[in-house]
Amino acid sequence: MIPRTCIVLLFLLTSFYPLASAFVNLTLPGQHPNPDEVVLQVNRMVNASLARRHMLQTTQKDQLFSACLTGNPIDDCWKCDPDWPNNRQSLADCAIGFGQYAHGGKGGEYYIVTDSSDDDAVTPRPGTLRYAVIQTEPLWIVFPGNMLIKLSQELIFNSYKTLDGRGANVHIVGGGCITLQYISNVIIHNVHIHHCHQSGQANVRSSPTHYGFRTESDGDGISIFGSKDIWIDHCSLSHCKDGLIDAVMGSTGITISNNYFSHHNEVMLLGHSDDYLPDSGMQVTIAFNHFGEKLVQRMPRCRRGYIHVVNNDFTQWEMYAIGGSGNPTINSQGNRYTAPSDRNAKEVTKRVETAEGKWRDWNWRSEGDIMVNGAFFVASGEGMELKYEKAYSVEPKSAVLIDQLIMHAGALGVGGRDNNLGKWSSDGDGNGLGSGPDYTDDMSGSSSILLPPLPSTCTVFSFFISLSFLLVLYVITYPRRHAFII
Repeated sequence: MIPRTCIVLLFLLTSFYPLASAFVNLTLPGQHPNPDEVVLQVNRMVNASLARRHMLQTTQKDQLFSACLTGNPIDDCWKCDPDWPNNRQSLADCAIGFGQYAHGGKGGEYYIVTDSSDDDAVTPRPGTLRYAVIQTEPLWIVFPGNMLIKLSQELIFNSYKTLDGRGANVHIVGGGCITLQYISNVIIHNVHIHHCHQSGQANVRSSPTHYGFRTESDGDGISIFGSKDIWIDHCSLSHCKDGLIDAVMGSTGITISNNYFSHHNEVMLLGHSDDYLPDSGMQVTIAFNHFGEKLVQRMPRCRRGYIHVVNNDFTQWEMYAIGGSGNPTINSQGNRYTAPSDRNAKEVTKRVETAEGKWRDWNWRSEGDIMVNGAFFVASGEGMELKYEKAYSVEPKSAVLIDQLIMHAGALGVGGRDNNLGKWSSDGDGNGLGSGPDYTDDMSGSSSILLPPLPSTCTVFSFFISLSFLLVLYVITYPRRHAFII
């Protein structure tokens, strides 16, 4: 006869499986109930900015003001304010698309990064970037001058942070690099992120009260993991070990805008796996980016979710531009796709490891795109015309305006899109580029990384029923790539 305590335990475990199955089908926090409304809003904002620019150019007295207008609604929102350096936090009101609710550190104190070092991932010094991003309160993080920050480990952010590199030439390289894990409300603006390599097998602090052991990272430029309300704008990204930007494990509410991507193979991954149901609620806007030289594939590569790709410039990929599996919705509007000379790589789209009989009903649309040098977009989703007719009630602007909309893509200011800049030194006024050697791949070797010591002992307390509950939840909903020891 089975003991009564075993019966109770068995009942608890078997009762939990239906609960866990229902949990994974819940709408993601931050997921918009009608993504087509967000698409429509983006098109309206672009149209309004372009119309305003055209109107102001018709009168001579407004020509000076209109010179700052590009028709790009994000840039026109803040760059036309001559006093923007003293109104930095107004940037948080300028996001569009699914990441428009990313407030970052708005309303928080300003934090000035004065120390470019990163030699202790467990006890970072005040003044360093790592010390700022782990704090619990909202912070608007700025840089007083040019800076090269060579990370020793992943730079793990806490919620409500803005990384604002305007006015300086800021490069982030090394181990990790940036990790946004189970957080919300982050803005990353105007920084260079490149030469990121794998790190881990070490302790890393994620808040003032917690640090834990991290397994080996993938070496992404920016890793978004189970997070929401994220905006990445005007960054230049290249030369990373894995992806330049990856968003997985139920991340949503993301806008990736005005960035310059170059010199990379697998550029952007959106979605953990074809079978991971929470990624069905992933919603990402990819707008006004320049996918530049020496890119191979994944611009992006999508699994599930709703991906709005609008007014980007794609320049000569090597394999394909946009790929997907797991039935994602891909809404391509007003982009310019320039195919490579290879006649076998003219197709913009790629259904990854999926038979045509399965992807024929996937919702992939191209509207107002320009195809250059033989590029072609294979649409799919018969029976979806009425849905898209509603979404396109405001037409996306033609890709002939791409040069105007993406003219400032990438990091702004000195250095611009060039990610092969090296060590900084003062030119007398503290703002100049030094004459030191360029940053190269061999400078990111792990031999120079300082790892914090591992703890000698670890005490684990567990109750079997609670552990079983958490283990099932872990396996079904959040199979983490990295682990923390509490």
